[in-house]
Amino acid sequence: MDRADGLAHYRKRFVGAAGDVVYFDGNSLGRPPLAAIERVERFLRDDWGGRLIRGWDEAWMQLPYEIGDRIGRAVIDAKAGQTVIGDSTTVLLYKLARAAVDAQLARDPGRNEIVVDTDNFPTDRYVLDGIAKERGVRLRWIDVDTSGGVTPEQLANAVGPATALVVLSHVAYRSAYLADARELTRIAHDAGALILWDLCHSAGSVPVQADLWGFDLAVGCTYKYLNGGPGSPAFAYVRDDLQAAIRQPIQGWMGAADVFAMGPEYAPAPGIRRFVSGTPPIVGMLAMEETLAMIEEAGMRAIRAKSVALTSFAIAVADEWLAPLGVTLASPLDPEQRGSHVTLQHPAMREVTARLWQRDVIPDYRDPGGLRIGLSPLSTSFEEVHRGLAATRDTLKTVLLERAGLA
Repeated sequence: MDRADGLAHYRKRFVGAAGDVVYFDGNSLGRPPLAAIERVERFLRDDWGGRLIRGWDEAWMQLPYEIGDRIGRAVIDAKAGQTVIGDSTTVLLYKLARAAVDAQLARDPGRNEIVVDTDNFPTDRYVLDGIAKERGVRLRWIDVDTSGGVTPEQLANAVGPATALVVLSHVAYRSAYLADARELTRIAHDAGALILWDLCHSAGSVPVQADLWGFDLAVGCTYKYLNGGPGSPAFAYVRDDLQAAIRQPIQGWMGAADVFAMGPEYAPAPGIRRFVSGTPPIVGMLAMEETLAMIEEAGMRAIRAKSVALTSFAIAVADEWLAPLGVTLASPLDPEQRGSHVTLQHPAMREVTARLWQRDVIPDYRDPGGLRIGLSPLSTSFEEVHRGLAATRDTLKTVLLERAGLA
């Protein structure tokens, strides 16, 4: 399978990929590209060290928009001027959700509900809970199965004349359920609501067509499949015709119409720049450029095909080796409904995960009893998956024997 893999050659471009470590956590923090280290070192020495403050007079001020447009073009299929690199995912989510709710309330005070599912990522739920309290609106919860996600039928039953905003994840963080983003967006719009998509677990692994699917707003992190590094800044998408209609709540100097006028009052910049607040995190956005170059070269269609092949292989091996030990699949079996990770469920998986880390096999754990295997298409091999699942099988056997007093 590795010999037949048309993307296998990208693996050697990542630090440590040729070593003995089995990395099953690319959906939490991607491996660093070798060229990214060189890029950051060169910037620190030559650009920052050489140009000092003069660097702001050249490329630095434009970098959030240039890389944003590159993400738009290569990753989420959005035309220029709609995507920008900014703050953390949490802060960008707050900005866009708060702006959307305020705009809807101003248009119709009766639109006082935010729809979100009970298994959305904690940051999403916590941020929306805070906004609901700030703005005096209600949260309307969609109760979902932790091995699945929000279906069109569930959303249709949840939205209505009171819905201001819908917030959903394109790929569920726990189960990898791949939502029908186009249909869910249509349902939200038919109800008169805006929709905000969390693309953290899909950007760089699953094709997204933000413009074609009619997205209003979206946020996504860059340290997973875009390999931007720990804490690398997130990106925000705001549809061009919506940019002047909503007002983001964190009014900082970098989002002002004239950044250096230092005027007494805030006037928002035109276009996507009005959604920037403070000084752009220049160093933090450099590493992802190397992965964006690989994505542009390989194409999201090929990356998605490799992702499906990897997760399908992992499920097939787990079915043969782990199902007899009581392990169940907590992700969709249908690859059309699955992102780039797989969750395997068993009551012993917390302990298994801890022991695997000691063996240089690195998955992560999510309650209830879920060992989550994140397979990054550009840096993961089939042999690595096979070797990691063999270690998982052996470790689980040992744990079960010990618990039975037979080891």
